[in-house]
Amino acid sequence: MTFTIRANDPHVLLPALALRDAVSVLPSIARDSDFLASYVMPLLEETGRAEDWCVSYRHDDPDSSCSFQIFVWPPGTRTRIHDHSSWGAFYCVVGSVVEERYERADDGPLPDDARLKKLWRLAWRREDGVSTVLPYDGGIHRVSNPAEELAISVHLYGPRLGEVDGRDYDPSCDYVCDRMDDR
Repeated sequence: MTFTIRANDPHVLLPALALRDAVSVLPSIARDSDFLASYVMPLLEETGRAEDWCVSYRHDDPDSSCSFQIFVWPPGTRTRIHDHSSWGAFYCVVGSVVEERYERADDGPLPDDARLKKLWRLAWRREDGVSTVLPYDGGIHRVSNPAEELAISVHLYGPRLGEVDGRDYDPSCDYVCDRMDDR
């Protein structure tokens, strides 16, 4: 397995990966000096411009086997509670992010109805390793940056198992819906 990150080149070249590969690849990418200089340091210099979390860089393999993304988390930002239609893994490069993990408390008999149970809440920093999710119910979570400083994380996603990107959940009204794109 190899990967290449070239300074001043917007392409990250990755082979077809499995979730177990992502656990070792993400920290390797994040420690690469060319990656840090070309992709992370410019983001730190732009601190304060973004008001919400965003994907600042994305590279999808042409064969759709995986997607590499860099997320920027300004202070106080968070995703919705969601899942993915693929496996996924993330590694915090700068600062820390908090992940809340959920499971279904129902058996999913109604298409737009989902009751969730919170399983755990963890802060992820560079030294804490890689968080992984499995498709759909195997990875219902929310990621946030409750800190006062900017956070940056790198993510790898495997191929989608369906046409949707995943599902969004609203536990305040036990609602779930398909998400067609990755935002």
